[in-house]
Amino acid sequence: MSIARWLRRLILACLLLVPALATAQVADADAQQLLTALAESSFAGKKAVIGRIAGSGDERARRWLEAFADNKLARLESSGRFVIVLSNRGRNWTLADALTGEPLGEVSRRDVDTIRINNSLRNELTSVLSVLDLKSPDPASRLAAARALRGKVDEGLAERLPGLMADESAPAVHQALEEALAIYRVAEQGDVQAVATLSGSLNSEARAALRNATASDDPVLAQAATRALERIEQKLKLNRAAETLYFGLSLGSVLVLAAIGLAITFGVMGVINMAHGELIMLGAYTTWGMQQLLPGQPGLALILAIPAGFLVAALAGIAIERTVIQHLKGRPLETLLATFGVSLILQQLVRTVISPLNRTVVTPDWMSGSVMINEALSLTLNRMVVIGFALVVFAGLMLIMRRTRLGLEVRAVTQNRAMARAMGIRATRVDILTFGLGSGVAGLAGVALSQITNVGPNLGQSYIIDSFMVVVFGGVGNLWGTLLAGLSLGTINQLLEPWAGAVLAKILVLVFIILFIQKRPRGLFPQKGRAAEG
Repeated sequence: MSIARWLRRLILACLLLVPALATAQVADADAQQLLTALAESSFAGKKAVIGRIAGSGDERARRWLEAFADNKLARLESSGRFVIVLSNRGRNWTLADALTGEPLGEVSRRDVDTIRINNSLRNELTSVLSVLDLKSPDPASRLAAARALRGKVDEGLAERLPGLMADESAPAVHQALEEALAIYRVAEQGDVQAVATLSGSLNSEARAALRNATASDDPVLAQAATRALERIEQKLKLNRAAETLYFGLSLGSVLVLAAIGLAITFGVMGVINMAHGELIMLGAYTTWGMQQLLPGQPGLALILAIPAGFLVAALAGIAIERTVIQHLKGRPLETLLATFGVSLILQQLVRTVISPLNRTVVTPDWMSGSVMINEALSLTLNRMVVIGFALVVFAGLMLIMRRTRLGLEVRAVTQNRAMARAMGIRATRVDILTFGLGSGVAGLAGVALSQITNVGPNLGQSYIIDSFMVVVFGGVGNLWGTLLAGLSLGTINQLLEPWAGAVLAKILVLVFIILFIQKRPRGLFPQKGRAAEG
């Protein structure tokens, strides 16, 4: 390539850049003019300048207005340069150029003149920023902005909202804008027709506007607002009942996981294992340990903790069965006392080796947050996952008990141990595997519990009594009975707690169980076979 041709191309490139540079300079000049007007105008004049900045279409407008609202938009006295205060601690403030965003380092605060603002301007900025958000391409941002407007609409914004609603394509955003406008019309104009719009709304701002309207001098408005509040209250009661049911199912699923292993071991061996709660605790601590081994990866650690928690608890359960329980067969009182002693040993071992303090297990991102059904009802994801996990574990156990040789042998030993031995089933082997299986499921309960409560040495003690109540209520050794009993008792407990308190609710549930077993001593689903006859 010749030098002449190279120079020709260079000149052409420079000529093409001139319009862009000129546009940028004009844009910066306009921005400088707007910020100067904002700094030098009176408070009344500043309101008009705020509207000009918001309507300029400059992508930097939001940054300027947010900084102004936070009292962090300023001008350097020495040069007149507009800056944004990043940190205003100490004698030197950290700044950035308001036009370019270029960091300017630290400057003496005496050289920084912040642009004055009052509460009236802050309220104006709240509305203006919300309108800017309503023009965002992201529907979630527009929805959040629309909800933020409720109770904050003024006369000027009320005139603009119908146009924004006409341009809005997302139904949820349109509804939120409609409610924001209706709240303004009820509160400021006494509009009876707007009351009908709010009659189906569950947000607190709408209820507040309607409550104020019930005290209106206009009897038609007051009566309409009263009827709307009554309809809203009925909807709120239904949503509260649904939330209570959800929390009850969540607690019930935990009780199912905690009790289902106990139901298997108690049904096969007739052993009251008071250390079952500590096996739950071991599963929870296994989850915590996996997160310590995999820092920064709570999701992977939780997934790996499922098989690890099962194995740790299963091995601990087999060790308890081989070293303690097998030597005490036929002596239920001694077995109960021995397993209670084992539970104390396991608690103290955890306190000594790990810590007597509770440990927090990090919840993965995919289990954090909630699913919002409406503004009065949201379902937390961690409890939703626990409910699903409990059902999956239950289905897996049903497959094992119904479709495998181990399940067949377990059912045979449960129904008639002597006949099962006569048929060649090694009852001792079945006892070991059954105790390991039941203990492993307890470990899975601990993994699930780690996501909804803190992990500590006393974790298992909180669930052992409830687990026994579930087993007795559902029927010893019956998995379907355990599922139904666990979900039922969890829901009943949650329904009673708001009315009677946590302690009295448990007492009432216990009284119910006592009265129930007087009528049906073998539970909802009685055990079948010779063992039941004995």
